[in-house]
Amino acid sequence: QVQLVESGGGLVQPGGSLRLSCATSGIIFSLFGMGWYRQAPGKQRELVADITNRGNTHYAESVKGRFTISRDNAKNTVYLQMNILKPEDTAVYYCNAHGGVFGNNDYWGQGTQVTVSS
Repeated sequence: QVQLVESGGGLVQPGGSLRLSCATSGIIFSLFGMGWYRQAPGKQRELVADITNRGNTHYAESVKGRFTISRDNAKNTVYLQMNILKPEDTAVYYCNAHGGVFGNNDYWGQGTQVTVSS
């Protein structure tokens, strides 16, 4: 059974930092690209950051220079370090795994709430 379990969300003041983690099980982690998405109330889900199975990264313009995605293949875990957080970063953050042996698998976590407010 495939599981993606996010953790690390919470309430933080503007300018603060949070580190999200997504622990995976049931997949061959090294065969998957991993992404972090977010969805704010009333808005569509959007890609925040992505990391390929080889470690190449891609970021949304709105988070470049503030967020860093990384992965630990030994722990089957992907991280999102979020610095200089802004109120507009408030959203539910979802972990995504895409790829696999045939490249056509797509899995999602349940999401973790990030709220940036004073």
